[in-house]
Amino acid sequence: MSSAREMLLGAARKYALAFKEAEKNGDYESAIVNLRRAIEALEEYVRLYPDDVFSRRLRSLIRQYRAKLRSLEREAVQAIAEAEEYDVEVKGDGDDIAPEFVLKEKPNVTFDDIAGLEDAKRAIREAIVYPIQRPDLFPLGWPRGILLFGPPGTGKTTLAAAVANEVDAEFLYVDAAMIMSKWLGEAEKNVRKLFSYARSRAQKGMPVIIFIDEVDALLGVHTNEIGGEVRVRNQFLKEMDGIQDKSSNLHVYVIGATNKPWKLDEPFIRRFQKRIYVPLPDLRARRRLLEILTRNIRLASDVDLDRLAEMLESYSGSDIRDIVQSAYIRTVREFFESGATGNPRPVSMNDFLEVIKTRKPSVDPEALKAYEEWYEKYKAL
Repeated sequence: MSSAREMLLGAARKYALAFKEAEKNGDYESAIVNLRRAIEALEEYVRLYPDDVFSRRLRSLIRQYRAKLRSLEREAVQAIAEAEEYDVEVKGDGDDIAPEFVLKEKPNVTFDDIAGLEDAKRAIREAIVYPIQRPDLFPLGWPRGILLFGPPGTGKTTLAAAVANEVDAEFLYVDAAMIMSKWLGEAEKNVRKLFSYARSRAQKGMPVIIFIDEVDALLGVHTNEIGGEVRVRNQFLKEMDGIQDKSSNLHVYVIGATNKPWKLDEPFIRRFQKRIYVPLPDLRARRRLLEILTRNIRLASDVDLDRLAEMLESYSGSDIRDIVQSAYIRTVREFFESGATGNPRPVSMNDFLEVIKTRKPSVDPEALKAYEEWYEKYKAL
């Protein structure tokens, strides 16, 4: 089975397990989100591989999941109606305590550590780095919303973390699981808390980057929705409009990353003034990435990084990292199994070639066409 097929089935399995756990805990919204994403992964598999031996069984499973989804949504709507009378006061903009669901740690990475993606780096510098350094040069304001989209494993999260390090900004990492709460009505309050904290920090001179991973899970539109998802989207619209005020010099930025840009609600596409395609690495980027990944590894004299870069066409940055890691682990395994002392031998060209034989690209070529079509329609560098 190809890596793309395994990835889709693995994603469906992961979301199905998360759905069952959430349902067991009475967490309606998380259960619905995860069940819907399991259905989407299975539907994508059936769409790409209609004649596959698994597809007939998967179609039956999709029908079962859809019926369960409708049942869950009815239960959730009833629970929402019962909960509407309750409301919890949310602290205002003076709240300088980070919400408990936000991860503030940022990876220690800079633009120099990222191979290629020069167009993306330039667009991010223009939108964030330059306005922070010289806001007086931007009388018409500057973009506060940036969308990074492209295949999995191409470096979207790394780009966002790198810009936070470039400008010494506070980096707030959130995803759908953090925002959505099993307590109905709390999700949109989480959004208000998030932006309230970001504004408070920015008012004290600290640039803030709100990074939303898998942004389509929060800001995408689905066939069947419950009230909480709609209210969360509306709250995000309100908050994103608030930080777009051209008369304000607050440096609060929202960077969203997604592998499914076509799932986004149309109003949010407009709020992300910069829409940046993060593609698979080209030849030059693959060569540079191999240099970065092998700089702390002993290589044998026969290793030809130029040849490897050519062989790794269609592989994502994440794929290439896995290949280098696996090639190195071959030498470590051999070292332990032989009972040798000292250090493992250098990684040889043959180590890389043997790994490549058993590892295919994780991105389906057909999926790349969808990204390129969306890019042509919505690109905004």
